[in-house]
Amino acid sequence: MSRGLRKGLTSYGDAGFSLFLRKAFIKAMGYSDDALERPIVGIADTRSDYNPCHGNASTLIEAAKRGVMLAGAMPMVFPTVSIHESFAHPTSMFLRNLMAIDTEEMIRAQPMDAVVAIGGCDKTLPAQIMAAISVDLPTVVVPVGPMVVGHHQGEVLGACTDCRRLWAAHRAGTIDAAEIETVSGRLAPSVGTCMVMGTASTMACIAEALGLALPMAASIPAPHAERVRLAEASGKRAAEIAKTGGPRPSELVTPASLRNAIAVLQAIGGSTNGVIHLCAIARRAGIPLALEEFDRIGRDVPVLVDLKPSGAHYMEHFHHAGGMPRLLAELGSAIDRAAPSVAGGTLGDIADGCERVRGQDAIRPRAQPIKPEGSIAVLRGNLAPDGAVIKHAAATPALLRHTGRAVAFDSVEDLARRIDLDDLDVAAGDILVLRNAGPKGAPGMPEAGYLPIPRKLARRGVKDMVRISDARMSGTAFGTIVLHIAPEAAIGGPLALVRSGDRIDLDVPARRIELLVEKAELERRGKALRAAAVPERGYARLYHQTVTQADLGCDFDFMLPPGARP
Repeated sequence: MSRGLRKGLTSYGDAGFSLFLRKAFIKAMGYSDDALERPIVGIADTRSDYNPCHGNASTLIEAAKRGVMLAGAMPMVFPTVSIHESFAHPTSMFLRNLMAIDTEEMIRAQPMDAVVAIGGCDKTLPAQIMAAISVDLPTVVVPVGPMVVGHHQGEVLGACTDCRRLWAAHRAGTIDAAEIETVSGRLAPSVGTCMVMGTASTMACIAEALGLALPMAASIPAPHAERVRLAEASGKRAAEIAKTGGPRPSELVTPASLRNAIAVLQAIGGSTNGVIHLCAIARRAGIPLALEEFDRIGRDVPVLVDLKPSGAHYMEHFHHAGGMPRLLAELGSAIDRAAPSVAGGTLGDIADGCERVRGQDAIRPRAQPIKPEGSIAVLRGNLAPDGAVIKHAAATPALLRHTGRAVAFDSVEDLARRIDLDDLDVAAGDILVLRNAGPKGAPGMPEAGYLPIPRKLARRGVKDMVRISDARMSGTAFGTIVLHIAPEAAIGGPLALVRSGDRIDLDVPARRIELLVEKAELERRGKALRAAAVPERGYARLYHQTVTQADLGCDFDFMLPPGARP
């Protein structure tokens, strides 16, 4: 098999000429023959002026390059799409698959024997992992790391859980415009991803649980020197596996490692986005993964990590408590200890080598959990035949069994237009319903599932209501919120049939969600539905025509192995 600069030669009809031309042009960069004869480690560069989460990427790239060279290989940095949650229109999820394709094709197109994938903000790590699985080249994942905590008026702040709480207070009139502007300068005090257990931190933990990242990679704060040393160590390890040819992602992402990742997702109080991303990752690997597996494991694995939004602490506290190795040790038999890691050895070896930090309370013993069950439950019923999820660890316990009257919104725009009207017909016991916010309907399945409390109720002190949608929700958010309803409304799913005034029954302990309307009436409503408009051109059209539903990972159907296609 070809290695180094001889790998994947450009086709000119003459392989010798292709190599000659490649060497001639790359020597224009000043490389020596000695450098060009070594194994090559490609380093994916996701720097962007639009991406403050990746503000330390340049430093991490230099450290990874240093590690590669210390191990005797040649680092080559290449750019890819970069996605930041707040700077992606219409949504970051809309662009995840584009980034996965871009990353995959750049790895395939350019000569490299191993990859270092540096990323962090929510959809970046999933896209990179999906690409790595499809290419199946030895890969080391390097998360950029979480930012450090902020402070305001003697209170510790965490982006973006506290941004939602404080914005809700502003909407309710208890925080004025001047103070909320001050808060905006204190919520994100450093580069890095959100310092709560949002999607970025969730996916960093999952990368470590899958064995794709070195121990402690998920939790080291972005500004810390330890993060830079980890990048160097990752570059060194990438050089080693470039020479040996493995382990490859196909050897690491297995049914056992996916179960490990689900156990970690449940134990950390992780983001519901992790369900979609793990389904996509599994299908890229050709491994069927049903939603019921999340629920089965969640019933047995409690929440052990005391982080917002399900708990009280932040990622830096999780790190100083021992990070993922300590959590793996506490999970004990819930983890398949024989699963391998890109670091060498197994997850059991990593757990056995964890630091035991005296007096820490961010990672609880399994016998003293934060919540007795995992953070995420899977619901089914006539409103969600293909499933829905709820992060019940961050919900109001009294609302987990609730029957109420629907107040329906036809789109994100309809929600924005009417939610704060004084004449909106809504009461605290009602259920807010948002439809046409799924993969095809929005498009891109926005994080609109965290429907705001209607202003007139917020002013009366209402802080939570049952909210239901085919949208997603940020992992930083909280509340009694049912998400990912499948099939979505835009393709004729039952959510499209809900009318304001209908009764909906939610029973999380029974894992059930039902629309209490006669079947004949639903059939009558269904006949009146109109098909959603198809975008005319470009990526939007490709997305609409090929994206799968939430329960299948929202990947493009043609990107999956033949046996994994719906």
